[in-house]
Amino acid sequence: MKTIVKLTLLIFFMEVGTAWTQTLYGTSSGEISFYSDTPLETIEALNQKSGAIINSDTREVAVQMRITDFIFPNKLMQEHFNENYMESEKYPTATFKGKIKEQVDFTIPGTYSVTADGVLTIHGVTKPVTVKGNIASTEKGLKLEFKFQVRPEEFQIEVPSLVITKITEEIDVSGRMLLVKR
Repeated sequence: MKTIVKLTLLIFFMEVGTAWTQTLYGTSSGEISFYSDTPLETIEALNQKSGAIINSDTREVAVQMRITDFIFPNKLMQEHFNENYMESEKYPTATFKGKIKEQVDFTIPGTYSVTADGVLTIHGVTKPVTVKGNIASTEKGLKLEFKFQVRPEEFQIEVPSLVITKITEEIDVSGRMLLVKR
């Protein structure tokens, strides 16, 4: 599975003209979580198998994950998430492809506030998004942290009226990853 993610991300960068001499940072074990809290229910899940690549020369970034890799504290909730909401067999992955707006020299150690404009694909629907976060450049690589919100209805994720009061209109998504030089 990790090989598929790496290959997909590598192909993406080749498609946009990335030369082999450019500096790539990547991971196949990034963490992405989501959270929804209402008075009736708290919904949260964690995916620790998210793949990501950052090209430090072009500032392009790509993230990909399998939907079924989200783990919930409640197994029944996980089953409903995959079968009823995300239709994971039909739409097995979610992706983000974008570019960091700020001119950042990742060879200089430090923490940088960044904004990436790009497209997010979830449930077979692609929408433009802006993601804000921080990248810390260290001797170990790039530590990426980000947060943004997703509205299920914008990605044609249907929430039955029976449970609509258990899910917030905007789901908080956050991520933490250590990307190492490739």
